[in-house]
Amino acid sequence: MKTDAKDTIFALSSGAPPCGVAIIRMSGPMAGEALERLSGSLPKPRQAGLRQIRDPEAGWLDEALVLWFPAPRSATGEDCAEIHCHGGRAVIAAIERALEMGCGLRRAEPGEFTRRAFVNGRMDLLEAEALSDMLSAETELQRAVLAHSAGGRASTELARWREAVLAASAAVEQELDFSDEDEEGVPPASQWRGQATQVAREMDAWLSVPSADRLREGLRIVLAGPPNSGKSSLFNAILDEAAAIVSPIAGTTRDAIERPIAIGGVPFLLVDTAGLRGDSADEIEAIGISRAEAEVARADIVLWLGPEGEGPDGALEVGSMIDLETSPRKGGAALHVSAQTRDGIAELMERIAALGRERLPRPGQVAVSRRQKERLASAASALRRASPADDLLLASEALREARHAMDAMLGTVATEDMLDMLFGRFCIGK
Repeated sequence: MKTDAKDTIFALSSGAPPCGVAIIRMSGPMAGEALERLSGSLPKPRQAGLRQIRDPEAGWLDEALVLWFPAPRSATGEDCAEIHCHGGRAVIAAIERALEMGCGLRRAEPGEFTRRAFVNGRMDLLEAEALSDMLSAETELQRAVLAHSAGGRASTELARWREAVLAASAAVEQELDFSDEDEEGVPPASQWRGQATQVAREMDAWLSVPSADRLREGLRIVLAGPPNSGKSSLFNAILDEAAAIVSPIAGTTRDAIERPIAIGGVPFLLVDTAGLRGDSADEIEAIGISRAEAEVARADIVLWLGPEGEGPDGALEVGSMIDLETSPRKGGAALHVSAQTRDGIAELMERIAALGRERLPRPGQVAVSRRQKERLASAASALRRASPADDLLLASEALREARHAMDAMLGTVATEDMLDMLFGRFCIGK
């Protein structure tokens, strides 16, 4: 994202028009000047004011509420302003045109408001990543888990760990450089090893939680079994729509079909696959079978509709087409369903939701991205090396590595490419 931080930017930050009320947000050194130009006067900071919005060239545009947030007490840490206008497309376009052509403001890039908040210290990288996922959350479980990190509690805990490691580093330096003196405020040598070990244990608790990526992407449920075992019919029944072609002709499904779905508030990606058999003479069907096998290998949950006991290890046995007298019954803990009558579908979905809750982060747990987990694992590993080290120079270096990994998590050390990738995931206006 090649942008000039000195620019004043604007964007529609509310929902797509037409809507009842639209919010046009501005941030940068000219935000106050632009708002005053269009509304006649600035309201008191952080208080809404009713104004007539006028363009010196186009005339009256709308009657709107306006807000003024002088730096640094604003969402981005810069001067910010908002216009809450009527949500018709023509009204929004007229105000945006006045800001761009009449006031010299620039349209914001995706995620640019959040990036400025990050650069100006209004949020750290953990909060920014959680906010990105929060904006795309579609299920209650996603919202409940991500709220924990987006609210700053994860950052507070990480900052506490960093302070403990910094104190341990100071104690090591005291042993190295001031062995005959007592430094006020620095833990004695007998304490720093215990501090490092304790922080590593607490980090392990975070590492044991599934990543936020899995929560964002949803668990993969793959329907597998031989041809004509009812996979596509069950796929449609779970989705409650005709997403897959259903036919009595074996080999109708040639490629994997996937659809996102929330079941019991848990996010999943449901995948229908080609029938598995080893005697296909059809080259296209053989490719579909190969892809089906690959989907089974990468699945989080497999619903096996084939003969009992012939599915992959850990698969959930499902007896399909129970409305047909010729349909074989499975024993044990198998679930029996009918896509035609919907018998057993609710029970199957309850079982799927329960499995999902077991394998995804739970509300109250801290879920971080795979990239952040790698950094956290590096920090925990460095702390475990530091604690038993007899060589204080090695201990000092290990503690430095741990601090660096935590700084990377908070974003105090970060590459431009990584930041571009993160903030590019945001919508325009956020």
